[in-house]
Amino acid sequence: MIKHIRLFFQGALLSYKALFRWLRPVTYLASKIIMPLNQILFFTFLGMYASGQQNASFYIIGNAVQMAAISGIYGVTMSIGGDRWEGTLPYLFGTPSNRLVLFFGRGFFHILDGFLGVWIGLFLGVILLGLDLSAANFPALLLIILVTTFSTSGLGLLLGCLSLITRNVMFVNNTVYFLLLIFAGANVPIETLPSWMRSISYALPLTRGISTTRAAVAGETGSVIMPVLSQEFLIGLGYMLLGFILFRWFEQAAKRRGTLEAM
Repeated sequence: MIKHIRLFFQGALLSYKALFRWLRPVTYLASKIIMPLNQILFFTFLGMYASGQQNASFYIIGNAVQMAAISGIYGVTMSIGGDRWEGTLPYLFGTPSNRLVLFFGRGFFHILDGFLGVWIGLFLGVILLGLDLSAANFPALLLIILVTTFSTSGLGLLLGCLSLITRNVMFVNNTVYFLLLIFAGANVPIETLPSWMRSISYALPLTRGISTTRAAVAGETGSVIMPVLSQEFLIGLGYMLLGFILFRWFEQAAKRRGTLEAM
């Protein structure tokens, strides 16, 4: 057990440090500060203009929570896909270490990074756009953001495995990220979407995370938030398990064919 715990944290740290392309301060700041700021400002002002509403909190909160997808999708995908891009995938497949520990460890530091990113987005909303957190349920808010970054990283683990069987995973990542802007309720109320879009929305991470964050900021209690938040956690766990199944399939196919080109 101790060996697996050590392997989990060592693998998580090394994959973050060695394969994570945001370790350059300029690149990291552009991804974690400049890009979130631009997104929050753009969609907040656009949404207020289009809807005629003066309350900007709907758009600020939605886009701040969306920041979890930067680490959860792009970061996790680069951590997994980086093994192939940097030529370390054969060593990963050759090690006798527990695959489940190695796989889930790829997302650990990105969950923490995404947690920080959401708070940065909320902070920017407070100081620049006057987001009011005076009535917020902060204990619930902390838990919501943590669970939301976890569930989003689950989707990232699944997309990361696609990077093992495709050469253009960034196209997939960008498509998923921008679809989340619509389907997850960051900028468009879920209840206004057509029924087929709502069905997709409720199968995605972030959807419940965004709605419960808005509820926590409004001061709702845990009895209202927890049932929805538990669904968010289970959705993220489901995506992680699907990603692990795909990861194991790729490993077996690569070993059987004697090549890392599984497709």
